[in-house]
Amino acid sequence: MRSPRHLLLLAASSLALLGGAALPALALDSAGMAAHAAAAQDAAPSQAWAQAASDIPADPAVRFGVLPNGMRYAILKNATPPGQASLRLRIAAGSLMENEDQLGLAHFMEHMAFNGTTNVPENELLRILERLGLAFGADTNAFTSFDQTAYTLELPRTNDETVDTSLRIMREQVSEALMKAEDIDAERGVIEGEERLRNTPGLRSLKAQIALLAPGQRLANRLPIGDLSIIRSAPRERFVEFYEAYYRPERATMIAVGDFDVDQMEAKIRATFADWKPKAADGPNPDLGTVAPRAPETRILVEPGIQSSIQLNWVRNPDLDPDTVAERRDSLLQNLGLAVLNRRLGEIARADNPPFISASAGSGSLFDSVDIGSISAAFNPGGLTRALETIDQEQRRLVQFGVSQAELDREIANNRTALENAVQAAATRSTPGLANALLGAANDDLVFSAPATNLALFEAAVKDLKATQVDAAVKTVFEGQGPLALVVTPEPIEGGEAGVTAALQASRSVPVTPRAEQAELQWPYADFGAVATPSSRTEAAAVGATVVTFPNGVRLTVKPTEFKDEQILISVRTGIGEEALPTDRFTAQALAPMVFTPGGLGKLTADELSRVLTGKIYGAGFTIDGDAYQLSGATRPADLQLQMQVLAAYLTDPGLRPAPFEQIKAVLPQYVAQQRATPGGAFAIDGAGYLASGDKREVFPPADVIAAFTLDELKQGVLQGMASGPIDVVMVGDVTVDDAITTVASTFAALPKRAPAAQPLPGSDQRRFPAPTAQPVRLTHTGPAEQALAYVAWPTTDAVDDRTEARKVAILSEVFKLRVLDEIREKQALAYSPRVSSSASDVFKGYGSISVMAETAADKIPAFYAAVDAITASLRDAPVTEDELNRARLPTIESLRRSQAGNEYWLGQLADVAAKPATIEQIQTHISDLESFTPADIQAAARQYLKPDTAWKAEVISDKAPAQ
Repeated sequence: MRSPRHLLLLAASSLALLGGAALPALALDSAGMAAHAAAAQDAAPSQAWAQAASDIPADPAVRFGVLPNGMRYAILKNATPPGQASLRLRIAAGSLMENEDQLGLAHFMEHMAFNGTTNVPENELLRILERLGLAFGADTNAFTSFDQTAYTLELPRTNDETVDTSLRIMREQVSEALMKAEDIDAERGVIEGEERLRNTPGLRSLKAQIALLAPGQRLANRLPIGDLSIIRSAPRERFVEFYEAYYRPERATMIAVGDFDVDQMEAKIRATFADWKPKAADGPNPDLGTVAPRAPETRILVEPGIQSSIQLNWVRNPDLDPDTVAERRDSLLQNLGLAVLNRRLGEIARADNPPFISASAGSGSLFDSVDIGSISAAFNPGGLTRALETIDQEQRRLVQFGVSQAELDREIANNRTALENAVQAAATRSTPGLANALLGAANDDLVFSAPATNLALFEAAVKDLKATQVDAAVKTVFEGQGPLALVVTPEPIEGGEAGVTAALQASRSVPVTPRAEQAELQWPYADFGAVATPSSRTEAAAVGATVVTFPNGVRLTVKPTEFKDEQILISVRTGIGEEALPTDRFTAQALAPMVFTPGGLGKLTADELSRVLTGKIYGAGFTIDGDAYQLSGATRPADLQLQMQVLAAYLTDPGLRPAPFEQIKAVLPQYVAQQRATPGGAFAIDGAGYLASGDKREVFPPADVIAAFTLDELKQGVLQGMASGPIDVVMVGDVTVDDAITTVASTFAALPKRAPAAQPLPGSDQRRFPAPTAQPVRLTHTGPAEQALAYVAWPTTDAVDDRTEARKVAILSEVFKLRVLDEIREKQALAYSPRVSSSASDVFKGYGSISVMAETAADKIPAFYAAVDAITASLRDAPVTEDELNRARLPTIESLRRSQAGNEYWLGQLADVAAKPATIEQIQTHISDLESFTPADIQAAARQYLKPDTAWKAEVISDKAPAQ
């Protein structure tokens, strides 16, 4: 359950729109073995590797190949994290390949690949993987998009058993799926549940956008979820037709990245897939259509619960040229110009009384169907005209007057820094990230080039680059047919489409003038006082950390790692956080996380800060935790001193300016309306307060309360809260202990001695789980009547001191999850994605829970509760089997091991080590605790915690549902 702080952060993050042109590739996820005996035939892949038609060299570390049957493969050795691997199996077919009587079957087929194959019974595929330590959903998954279907596995180990079994399963999925008629019928309800879950205002907005941009083209009628009438009735032969036509070796690409021997992995892939032979004729690649001649046009979608937005689009036929040096240079010049425009739009959004919440421009291609240039803005209701005028005139300003050389040089510097950092960190790139990048390159027909190649191409392209060259390139983004205006709004627009068209025409008649030059700036936060000398230094060898104290009370915990080159993560904690806030009233500090960083520093606005630190890598995050105010940052060794200066400046001189404060106050009512348009969103808004027994720190503030908040109140609360108590700095990553000490000694340790920490307000060091409910608490959402949500939670324990019991509860919840997925998703098809989770507070003693939640149809809520009651009774009445326990436990352990090979894990784990050295033992015993639990322990925990008389229930139904 997200707290209001996290929801408010989500609201703030949603202010930034994606670059308007490149719509996200809509994909439908499905949380997800003896080969067909036939002689292999030489066959050409349906698409050769992109480097075959390019002058860009592919990354030499990747072994690219093609089997005689036409299946492609790409193999890359990578040891981050060590001992693990990522597999991706791509089929070059998605919803665009469906016939009119198959709409939705590409995605449905992906589900069926998990539901029984020639050599793997229906219920065994996931269980086999779970026994190897792969978690359903997190490690075993798949997705279907318009142009591809991909199966993904995250392997916790690269021993023969794990690799051989995983490859065998993937082979079975793509060549041996049984698709029994009874299994298809059983899965129809799951697909219908997924359609119900995904039928959100955002999806309906996407449909409207595609309809505007690609009318008459195949894309407009091929969303992967498909047609419900076909999903409910399509006979087995429709599935077989699609499967045999498109699931074939020449359309397949296997990607393997991980800590293995490349020769051995190649041999395993060949042994597993070389005898795969098509069973039918190849399915045709569809005619995607062409972009029709278009006059300027306006379209309005009225969708309650949606973010108000305006988008101006220019469309043209897609550029299908190969990925070459020249193509990349052209794209780079366009993107540099767009980066300047986006920075201008961001500065406007962060000014006083801005015309929009956020705005962005972009250029992209939609599935080889249409290329788009776009500029868009999100605004509050009633703000359409100002938003429309501003984005229109800024777009025209760019086209007419171009960019300045100073603006261009700034974007070049930032791009160069990112590319240089990528080169320096290349040896420790993330294995899943590399696998996904190779998958994306394969799907988009791009050369997977090495970081050093990318940097070299960039340097060649920007050498002596002039602003006039970028001006000419970026103009082409907004050429084509249009503009096609799309307004998405939760309420009708006065004047309708004609009114929007008239407003745009009026704006385009307004002349634009060149942008004023910006003044040069200097960094004013280099001196925080005399450099301090540490007063003590203690080794915490068990966790590879060093704890250093300074005379002013600053404590530094530093852990040098080799997990990721050029990455250092930092957290700075002080004060007592939520424990200093009242439980019985709202405070303006609820808005602080959205206002603090965007407010910049006392001597620099956020935009000035970004400008003066061009070319540097640093970060600045802010949260209010249960027991501390926390600043956070991420940097590289070369910028560590600067990063610490940035964080020390935010601690001692935060800007807390009016513009972001007033903006978030204006945005939140619309954000709440958006959340309430779905059952899950409505529960996120209302549920946290109930689960904290009305503690106002967890209740989302009502609109009138937010409107009454003042910036002075927020400032006073935050500054006072951060003014006292020890400062704990944790630093993890590519850093030496001595360098960490040096940078802290001249920043936080140079500050005056801190006053003792404040004492918690009465009752603020406590949080209580709600009393059990005889009947579910009823909440409402504003979406379709058929959508609903059911929730049950039971109180458990905390993780404040000894975490062993909380860890036992976590394993109980994983066993619970297996049974919920089996019964509620697979057997009864009550919900597509039921979720079981456990939480244990590390601040509030006695506060923790296990919960199960499902978004389902309103008429299925009673069946959901009945199923949950039966499952919990079964957990109480008999011990789980050793096999079931291991299928729940092993993925948890492997996920933990994977986390332990990353800096993020250690940054969180070491937060309290300086103040609570006993934490070290708790860190060390995590895996051994999980391994020690027995079936009897899990049964005892179920009896203790999953009791009917302690359960708290809630349901969320539509306000359009018939009264009951």
